Amino acid sequence: MTEELFREDADLLECTATVIAVDDAGIVLDRTVFYPLGGGQAGDAGMLTLPDATSIAIVDTRKHKERPGAIAHVAAAGTDLSMLVAGTRVTARIDATRRQAHRRFHTATHLLCALVPHPVDGCSITAEYARLDFHMTEPLDKEVLTEGLARLVGEAHPVRHRWISEEELDANPSLVRSMSVQPPRGLGRIRVLEVEGVDLQPCGGTHVTNTAEIGRVVVTKIEKKSARTRRVVLGFA
Repeated sequence: MTEELFREDADLLECTATVIAVDDAGIVLDRTVFYPLGGGQAGDAGMLTLPDATSIAIVDTRKHKERPGAIAHVAAAGTDLSMLVAGTRVTARIDATRRQAHRRFHTATHLLCALVPHPVDGCSITAEYARLDFHMTEPLDKEVLTEGLARLVGEAHPVRHRWISEEELDANPSLVRSMSVQPPRGLGRIRVLEVEGVDLQPCGGTHVTNTAEIGRVVVTKIEKKSARTRRVVLGFA
């Protein structure tokens, strides 16, 4: 398994690690700061640097499909990985600008969930935009939602994560807002994200530590995707 350092500290930009394997999925490390695609959030990009200063560009990060608990760091196409063998020590460093955009957008989607109290049946969080699909029929107003986001950002609510047991989640099923992505089971505990006084729900993504760090975010588009789905797209102003 890969130790997921980003779960506890989203500010951590680099770490030293040891290569476990190199296969068709990518480079597997024993520990990493790279967040893998999941929960609607895009994977991190960045660099792996070897002791001789050779650098390998990582263009995506994914959960390994054949190694449970392992994370695959995907190198740029055509990269020569012959120098990487099990036991090789590397320094893993993420693209800080990309990570910060993910953190700001992901936290903003939690504010949006507080403003639109309906189940979520789809989401996407990238460095360029974020979107949430709400299971609802009522119309939504771009200006009203943008003003609501600005208010919650300006109120500077602390943002923190904690862990609860699976039994605690079962006793509070309303914490789960997503219809399409369920919290992972089998580990005995569930990570929840709390925006103090605003939102509380299971989430494994990376977030800012205070809503003020989100900055100005606006609703750029509202679409009627189906009779019971309204899509809200966010962008940075």
